[in-house]
Amino acid sequence: MSYNGDGVFPAVCPLDCPDTCGLLVHKQNGKIIKVEGNPGHPVTKGAICNKVRHMAERVHHPERLLQPLRRTGPKGSGSFTPISWEEAIGEISGRFKELSAAYGPESILPYSFYGNMGVLSVDGMDRRFFNALGASRLEQSICSAAGSAGWKYTMGFNGGTSPEDTVNADLIIVWGGNIVSTNMHQVVYAEQARKRGAKVVVIDVHRNRTAQWADWFLPLYPGTDTALALGLMHILFRDGMTDDAFLKRYTTGHEELRGHVLAYPPERVAEITGIAAADIEKLAKLYGEAKVSHIHIGNGLQHHDNGGMNVRTIACLPALTGAWLKTGGGAIKSNGGYSSTNDRALTRPDLRPNRRTRTINMNRIGEALELKEQPVMGMFVYCCNPVVVAPDAERVRKGFAREDLFTVVHDLFMTDTALYADIVLPATSTLENVDLYGSYWHHYMQLQEPVLDAPGECKSNMEVFSLLGRAMGFDAEAFSESEYDMIRKALDYPRNPYLNGVTLERLTAERFVKLDMSPQADYLDNLPTPSGKIELYSKAMELAGLPPLPTYTPLKEGYDGERRPQPGTAYPLMFVSPPNHNFLNSTFSNVEKHQRMEKRPTLQIHPEDAAVRGIEEGDELTVYNGRGAIELWAMVTDKMLPGTVISQGLWWEGKGHKQRVNVLTPDRLSDMGNGATFFSATVEVKRRGEAKSNGESVGFK
Repeated sequence: MSYNGDGVFPAVCPLDCPDTCGLLVHKQNGKIIKVEGNPGHPVTKGAICNKVRHMAERVHHPERLLQPLRRTGPKGSGSFTPISWEEAIGEISGRFKELSAAYGPESILPYSFYGNMGVLSVDGMDRRFFNALGASRLEQSICSAAGSAGWKYTMGFNGGTSPEDTVNADLIIVWGGNIVSTNMHQVVYAEQARKRGAKVVVIDVHRNRTAQWADWFLPLYPGTDTALALGLMHILFRDGMTDDAFLKRYTTGHEELRGHVLAYPPERVAEITGIAAADIEKLAKLYGEAKVSHIHIGNGLQHHDNGGMNVRTIACLPALTGAWLKTGGGAIKSNGGYSSTNDRALTRPDLRPNRRTRTINMNRIGEALELKEQPVMGMFVYCCNPVVVAPDAERVRKGFAREDLFTVVHDLFMTDTALYADIVLPATSTLENVDLYGSYWHHYMQLQEPVLDAPGECKSNMEVFSLLGRAMGFDAEAFSESEYDMIRKALDYPRNPYLNGVTLERLTAERFVKLDMSPQADYLDNLPTPSGKIELYSKAMELAGLPPLPTYTPLKEGYDGERRPQPGTAYPLMFVSPPNHNFLNSTFSNVEKHQRMEKRPTLQIHPEDAAVRGIEEGDELTVYNGRGAIELWAMVTDKMLPGTVISQGLWWEGKGHKQRVNVLTPDRLSDMGNGATFFSATVEVKRRGEAKSNGESVGFK
């Protein structure tokens, strides 16, 4: 159904955020006048962030695309002319047929991520289309792949502690996550725990909003998280603070680990991480003596060369103390496994004519667009803005600027990527669609039905790929199913017992339905690791050529306390680019209200590093390395250790101002999971006009 007329209507936040909030949308004269949280939602309970509170600014933005466009000028010039949907579908299907005939269907590459977290928007008809076409596969590993691989090597299942239970913890460690800005309802639960006497500790490279809120903040050098976790293990074993009965029953490799961590005494770990040995001892004692300890593993620490090992090592800690047996104890990395749906029914891999189609990693899109053999000749971009979001962004931009690359972009706005498209298609917002939403944090499935009529000629991903599938002559039945048919099939998934009782009928009537969490009671007895136990020693990792025990490996591009930059080093500062408070990746960064709240793109630089370079507060800076250069404003602060510089948020390219931070980030892949290594970058900084990027190789790739 759709909600016609004025009133207050239920909705779901579609953003790539753990909270997946229940919303209430107020409409008047066909437009949103207010967005608020739904107080009836059992987890989010009416509280929402500013990003979503101002959703109307995005949905009714004056620059929304309203009709299909064809490029008429050079790529990147912004010269387009309107065309009809019939012309657009005809041209896209015709060009895809031509490219398939001339170069093979693998010359066409879809590029998407989770700009909209709806199951149908990113894991449905689109996947069917590219399967039937036989296009190259996209490995979507830009966000959480490294950490997910590290967690699964240890725990097997992509799920951990239930959020509601964390109110029972007496120690909460937030490790590498700015949850005040990115998971606000976990903050609510932590506050409830704190009122009961819990302590909140934040471990991060940056004193962000979460660190400022915490009881204790421990700053460390980027990428040294594994060393810190091993130092804690050393003390836990040394001082008899381990639960040996738990280790014997539920783990493998604890004796090997006990001997292994002797190499990580607190004094050595202090040298590596920049955290004082006394503080490492204090943290280990807090953790070892806590009655119910909980670790929230954030996203940031996995975006390193050693990101998978960072998460894998931290995931071992709850096993040492037996924290998993306590309600609210253990850890959360992602709870997405609980809400997994029937992927095969949605995406129809059986439609693919060639099961051995190549896979291209989305982090290496710049490299892929330079291929001479089996070149990428066509792209379809949706739910993503790779010219801003992908690493080594200048290389990416040059790839999209190829005149022989036929590119389609389906989006709400003329993004930095859309400027390089041949055909631009106007997309609906989530409030104009039917879609199904799970959460990678809480345990509720939610249904979104249209609250607004689609403006102009905007169409959903579902509709666009249905039209294209029929235009290409693909299986008519597969490309004619309704949204409700596909949702019903997605939920029909006996392999996931947590979906028991979650049906389209219940969702239509109730809007949000809790997963059946009863199987969680046997969580530790049914871990899908090779041994069926928590693997402190992983033979699977050994077979993959990885250290089977948690092991600290320094960054390929970066420094720690043992490996400081030598005099004359070209790029002596470690560059980290975490999210800011008012954008979500590049979403909202074109909304004026959000820009005003963030003010301008800045580089946070330590007073010691600023003094050496003659930099003062507010100076215009050039930040550069061998990949490129950007221009930011100086914020001189001690929010991080000397030698580390921070720039928060993904800003679109400014008018005459280079501010896409991913120009500086590498497209290397992480140690496991083929994930991104955004935060393993080094740079130099000078006042603007005093420096330039010479484009020479930095020696890291």
